[in-house]
Amino acid sequence: MLTRFRDRREAGRVLAQELAAYARRPDVVVLALPRGGVPVAYEVARALGAPLDVFLVRKLGVPGHEELAMGAVATGGVRVLNDQVVRALGIPPDVIDMVAAWEQQELARRERLYRGDRPPPDVKGRTVVLVDDGLATGATMRAALAALRQQQPARRVVAVPTAAAQTCDALRTEADDVVCATTPEPFDAVGFWYEDFSQTTDDEVRELLDRAARADRAA
Repeated sequence: MLTRFRDRREAGRVLAQELAAYARRPDVVVLALPRGGVPVAYEVARALGAPLDVFLVRKLGVPGHEELAMGAVATGGVRVLNDQVVRALGIPPDVIDMVAAWEQQELARRERLYRGDRPPPDVKGRTVVLVDDGLATGATMRAALAALRQQQPARRVVAVPTAAAQTCDALRTEADDVVCATTPEPFDAVGFWYEDFSQTTDDEVRELLDRAARADRAA
């Protein structure tokens, strides 16, 4: 039986070992999916010698059925739609625009909270390592990959400490590289594989991003 990670920071250190091929490369940037992905990504970025930032994604839920995603908005003003859902339900453009405007406001609020006055990273032509604390269904990561594609990175790399094996396999058709440090079976849930899976706070996110930015400037 696989042992659990003590916490997200330890998970990040383990994951970083699996990403050694991306270490000390000037084209690499590590982007975390907040909030739980940030402590993991902090350790990854530190080990790889790469800059760290966040990549925020907000699902666009179908009105009245918010759990069903008709698309997503993401960092950098990116919007992607699930055309299949939109067509099947006959969702009019003004409804999509209304939901997108609301979620874009919330995304912008979180951007300000986490990044302050720092501009979003320019990822065009770069290798982006997208990090979260784990993958169950992978829905959020899929939205992030779709949104990131529009910013024209050279490579999109998914990296997580733990995931359901079938989710990792499915993502290989959407990302250029998928690194899942552990794929325990049965998977159950991401939190099961952490001894401490307490919620990452906004303050912790800001502190780790600030610490990483200071280290990057000093390098």
